[in-house]
Amino acid sequence: MYVMNAFLATVMATAAVAKPHNLHADFHKRATSATSTSKVGAAYNDVSLVSLVPGASWAYNWNLESGGSLPSGVDYCPMLWGPKMYNGWSSAVSTALSSGGSSCVLGFNEPDMASQSNLSPAQAATDYQTYITPLAGQATLVTPAVSNGAGTNVGLDWMTNWLAACNGACKPNVMAVHYYANADISYFKDFVNNATALAADNGMDSVWITEFQNTGSTDEQVAFLKEAVPWLNANTAVGRYAYFYAADGYLLTDSMLSTVGQAYVSS
Repeated sequence: MYVMNAFLATVMATAAVAKPHNLHADFHKRATSATSTSKVGAAYNDVSLVSLVPGASWAYNWNLESGGSLPSGVDYCPMLWGPKMYNGWSSAVSTALSSGGSSCVLGFNEPDMASQSNLSPAQAATDYQTYITPLAGQATLVTPAVSNGAGTNVGLDWMTNWLAACNGACKPNVMAVHYYANADISYFKDFVNNATALAADNGMDSVWITEFQNTGSTDEQVAFLKEAVPWLNANTAVGRYAYFYAADGYLLTDSMLSTVGQAYVSS
């Protein structure tokens, strides 16, 4: 499987909200295969572990293919992680979408990070239009997923510059972001609010938080989830989310929900 994201050690600084770039998103509201309206997702490496996350309505594995059978009603989102996947993308995504088990396509993984897909906004805009934009109308198209880092071409600044480089031609339906920090819940809420404002300014009515984690102790993570999950569920500008991640040492312990996993699905 593909490399997971490095945890960000710094807390997100408030990102500037961009002015509209006249990006037109076709919100076709395609019906998914998921039987639940839950926003809860399961990011995974081992497909057999997804069934251990009750209530999960969607899943992804940083890859082109699911790696096996997902539980009934779970919407699989293939991801075009970065350039190393370009060769196999067209065939894999066509199979995923035609199978009826996928209604969504995820863009590049943290292109704002040198340790991840590491793409400039301009290159990512060109590549997105080549590989993902042609799928408009067939699936919900998700932007590249940026970190909550701060700085030039990092985090929401990278996203702002990507949208400008797209100049309305990329046509994503929803925006994806990641969040890693050990900080007060207010920092998380501020970051998500900045992301949803940027999405709305660019014709997208939903943000998917495809990776997030409080990087503190178990007790700190549980306290964070008990406040974050109800807030996310009530936030109409947040479409989906996935806490990091369905694996032992994270949401699971010995193939059962960990303390953190229990807080994730029951908060």
